[in-house]
This record gives sequence, structure tokens and C-alpha cells, in this order.
Amino acid sequence: MTSGPSSLGFYVYGFMLLLVCAMKIPAMVRRRHDTLLRAACLLLLAAGCLMIFAAPESIAALNRLTGITNLAAPVVYATTTAFAGASLLLIVNWRPAPPEQTRRLSRLCVTVYGLAIIAIAVLFWAGSTPTEQPTLFDAYYATTPFIREMIVTYLAAQGVAMMAASTLCWRWSREVHGSLRAGLRILAPAYLIIVCYDVLRLIAVTARWTGHNLDFLVDNVSPQLAAPACVLGALGFVLPLAGPRIAETARAVRQLWQLAPLWRVLQDIPTPGAVRAPLPWWRTPPAVLLTGRKTALYDAILALTPYCDPAVREAAYHTALRNEDDQARAAVTADAAMILVARERQRTMPEQLPETTHTLARRPQDLIPLSRSLASPVVQDFLQHYVPLQKAAHHE
Repeated sequence: MTSGPSSLGFYVYGFMLLLVCAMKIPAMVRRRHDTLLRAACLLLLAAGCLMIFAAPESIAALNRLTGITNLAAPVVYATTTAFAGASLLLIVNWRPAPPEQTRRLSRLCVTVYGLAIIAIAVLFWAGSTPTEQPTLFDAYYATTPFIREMIVTYLAAQGVAMMAASTLCWRWSREVHGSLRAGLRILAPAYLIIVCYDVLRLIAVTARWTGHNLDFLVDNVSPQLAAPACVLGALGFVLPLAGPRIAETARAVRQLWQLAPLWRVLQDIPTPGAVRAPLPWWRTPPAVLLTGRKTALYDAILALTPYCDPAVREAAYHTALRNEDDQARAAVTADAAMILVARERQRTMPEQLPETTHTLARRPQDLIPLSRSLASPVVQDFLQHYVPLQKAAHHE
């Protein structure tokens, strides 16, 4: 058991985990054969109960309300063992493997850690702990018959599970990429920190067996590892789940920023027949906003198509080639120049259309190069030269 100045943090995190677990129950009922979901719910349940039972005030309350001295010890140790087994079970079901192998390892994990929990309860019942020890239980009763075996059982069970989970995470991380790999690379050291926690406590227990006193490892050193292990563990599980969504949002925001120049010049183009629903940026997901922005840009380009002059495009294309642009870039630059000239033609001479028009059929990914090309000197030169000529011709 660990000590701490306040139980508030334990209770907040514990009830948050239990709330998330409760929210998963409907999905678990619908998907009864989803072993990964069941393992995740078991882990959330065990972690939430562990945080609540390990709170200093809960330890004192369990001992006081039941009238059994140190009853909180086997309760916390059994919950810790359940958490260790659930962590290993989740990794086993999460990691891709043949179904039969996954089922076999899952059954082995449940059996071994179920027996370990039963052993903790039996050993505590067989032993004697007359003196209450809320923070130094491991070291104080390290030489007490049956109780010492109980302590070693929970520390060994947790250490083995955490070492196995860390090894599986590290091996698996070599086979994957992206946020999943990052999450696994975070989980591996998080589990190793818990292994260090167990080793430090076993060292203190072994020291008692040999007549030495290293109790500070139990009440001062090992508790300091709990916080980083919890933070890294939570981050390791959340990152693979949130990583793809974060990456998608970042890509959408980046593309919105890249499309901003094209949007500024085309957003006021009238698009008869096109429905533009208002999408406030402060409450619209970036991916949805990006889809709406692309749709509006295509509608605007389609509305300008009757005013597009192939002669403008051809002249801009050859000018871009002379400026040492490659053919693909020159084509995009030529389209951008033609669109800007068409916009001015629509504004100044809406009734006068060129004899022939150029049909634009662009794919979604072409909008970004089109937006970038608006800054090209070729585009700006054509805008400065063709637009005054058009206005002069209109007045004549």
C-alpha cells in the first residue's frame, strides 16, 4: 500500500475510470464476443477500483468499518493483481495473433491471476496481522508466516505481468507505425516502472528476511514511481486511440490554411443553384469545414467556367514554361491565371462571354496547388495586364 497526503486525487481518477467503464457497458452488451472490449472494460474496472481502494482514507475506512486489522492490505493487493492480469490480458488481445493462440493465452492469464487473487485471500486469512500498518505493511510483516507469502505473491504476480506486457509492447512496436507505435513505445517503459516498483519492495522484504532494514524503499522511494507509471500508462493507451483523429484534424487544419488564398478570391463568387450552409469555424470540426470549403470552391470554379478563356490559359502556360516551371506546375499556374481573369470578367462584363470556354475538371487534391499558384508572378502579371484590357474593351 502507498501513502499520500490526500485521497482526493485517488478518488477523482478512480471514479473517472469507473465512469468510462460504465459508458462501455452498452457496447459490451451489444458485442458480447468482443474479447478486446471485455479486456479493456476489465482493465478500467480494476484500475478504477485500485485507485479508490488505495486511497489513504479508504485504507483507514476499510480497517475501521470491518473491524479487521489490515483488511485493506489483501483488498488492495488483490485489486493490484487483478489490474496486472487485466493489463496483460488487454495486450494479449490487442496484439495481432492467431485466434487460437490469443484464446489460449487469455485463458492462461485469467486462470493464473484468478488463482493468485484467491491465494492472497487465503494467505491473509491463514496469517495474523494484529498491528495496523497502513503504509509499511510490506516491510513490517515481511517475516510473518503466510503474510510474507501473500506479499511475495502479489509482488511477483504484478512484476511478471508488467514485464511480459512491456516485452510484448516493445516487440509489437517494431511491427507497426504512427500513433500505435508511439503508444506502445510509451507503454513499454510505463510497465517497466511498475516492475521497478515491485523490485524495490521485494528488496525491502528480502532485507527484513536477512535482518536488515530498508523500509525507506517501501514508504519513501517506491511510491514516487506510481505517478509517472500512471501518467505514461494513460498516455500510452490514449495515444493510439486519439492519434489518428488528431492527425486527421491536423491535416484538415493544414489544408484549410493552404486553401485560404483561393478561398479569399473565390468566396464571393455567386453560385446559383448551389446550397451553401453556414459552417461556423468555432463549432465545426475541421474535417467537416474542409469538406464544405472544397465543395464551395468547386461550385465557384464551376460558376466561372463560362467566363474562362482558353487563350488566357495558353498564354499563361507558355509564360510559366519560359519562367522555368515544369509542365505540371505551369499547367496549374495557367489555370489559376485563367480563373482570376474569369472572375474579373464575370464582375465587369457578366453578359459578355468568350466565344470558347475551357472546362475545368479538377480532383480534390488539385485545389491546393491551385491555391499556392495564386502567388506566382505569372498569375499576378496576367491579372494586371488582362483585366485593364478587358475593362477598356468593355467601355469601347
